Amino acid sequence: MSITVTRDRFPLAEVFTISRGSRTEAQVLTATVTRDGISGRGECVPYARYGETLESVTTQIEGAADLPDRAARAAQLPAGAARNALDCAFWDLEAKRAGRRVWELAGLTSPGPEITAFTLSLDTPEAMRAAAARHAHRPLLKIKLGGGEEDVARIEAVRTGAPDARIVVDANEGWTVQLYQQLAPVLVRLGVVMVEQPLPADADDALAEIARPLPVCADESCHDRDSLPHLTGKYDMVNIKVDKTGGLTEALALRDAARAAGFDVMVGCMVGSSLAMAPAVLVAQGAVVTDLDGPLLLAEDRAHGLTFDAAGVHPPEAALWG
Repeated sequence: MSITVTRDRFPLAEVFTISRGSRTEAQVLTATVTRDGISGRGECVPYARYGETLESVTTQIEGAADLPDRAARAAQLPAGAARNALDCAFWDLEAKRAGRRVWELAGLTSPGPEITAFTLSLDTPEAMRAAAARHAHRPLLKIKLGGGEEDVARIEAVRTGAPDARIVVDANEGWTVQLYQQLAPVLVRLGVVMVEQPLPADADDALAEIARPLPVCADESCHDRDSLPHLTGKYDMVNIKVDKTGGLTEALALRDAARAAGFDVMVGCMVGSSLAMAPAVLVAQGAVVTDLDGPLLLAEDRAHGLTFDAAGVHPPEAALWG
């Protein structure tokens, strides 16, 4: 068996901006596991917010080359990008060797398409209104916000541009308790149905002490099943990303545990290609919110990319993954 890691770059169709900065390309790592002439692939997106770099994650993946299977890697690697790439590559390899699809091996029902959000990056209200108008045909929009009173003007502008869309917002840890209390009633009035991670992950205890008229989703506060006990009473929903959980295996386990604990489930993504989204489509089955629009933000995707149409994002072809 051999494991290789390559660094791939995908230019974005437009500059993508959140409260932490802007980017013009997606930089990802692709892990390829080969055994007996058959290869499986997994993609991860190292994320600086969690102390990850392309170099550090590459070192982690290469350092796990002598571990024989998914279970061994789950025991040795922490939740995060490196374990995600390897876990998904091994699922892909196992499916190819068995001549079956991953969902069959995992004991899941055959997946179908899921309506996905389309993300509008942070900008001036005028620019966001124009972007919303260009995407007004999409049933679900996700809006990046910046952490100030101008966020109301941004949402008002988006609502004007896309009067019929369902809207969720992402504060990326940029709000305070006071700002949540100020903005929540206004956003509810404008038809916003949820906010992701309004407070910093290390200062979110305050959410348990206030009314939450606008439901709150844990993103940076939720990584794997070990996160759940710390979220009770503070959040209404959890955002599951395979790059945070460390792969499909833990993502499926987190989904089931979160639902059993009374949380609604959102399935999200970093900005990556269809190879990164493919495992997440399986996790997203039946999710309250699906946000797997990474390939839609790219100027060019991988070969055999996911299909996006009016029914949503479709499960991957075997030629892509799984």
